Amino acid sequence: MNHTPRTLPGPVLAGLRLFHGGLPGLGPGDLLAPHPPAVMDGCRTCEAKARGEQPFVAGVGVVDPLTERPDRVYVTTERAYAAWYAAKYPPRGGALYVVEAVGAVDRSTEDRFPTWAVEAARVRSVVDPVVQMTPAQRRGLWRRWERLDFAANPAKDITSRLANRQAAADPDAPPEARLIARMAAAAWSGKARQ
Repeated sequence: MNHTPRTLPGPVLAGLRLFHGGLPGLGPGDLLAPHPPAVMDGCRTCEAKARGEQPFVAGVGVVDPLTERPDRVYVTTERAYAAWYAAKYPPRGGALYVVEAVGAVDRSTEDRFPTWAVEAARVRSVVDPVVQMTPAQRRGLWRRWERLDFAANPAKDITSRLANRQAAADPDAPPEARLIARMAAAAWSGKARQ
């Protein structure tokens, strides 16, 4: 997606309950500021992002794309979406916070969920100090995510569905490609339990 900044003052979000998922160990009053991506030894996706490269998995394509605004902190009104980012924080999961925006605010064009890029965010409360999502929670979020993507661009997502089904069945695909492809195919089929 293309980034078109629409900078607004922080108080624009004052009435919304905002979440951030990521860096663990913060408490009420602490400030979340932009920081380099977390890297876990042996994580090819983490290592690619740390080098400033788009993580690519054969058979799937770009996974967990680089942010368009590394100079900002992302906040959302969607608790499950923030929890997704907290749960994937290496090595064992990050924290989920309720936050307030500090400084200028840009509506994110990268995300289908309501998300904003802010200069910083102040922690108001800790919802969960170590987020771990169950497979059912991940599938449920993935289904919502895929529906939002499909509504935005139906033709592209039909092609993605077919590619994911092919990658899920390919025994020569890397394990992470098969896992991502199986999750996407299950989300699309509607047959997997939430």
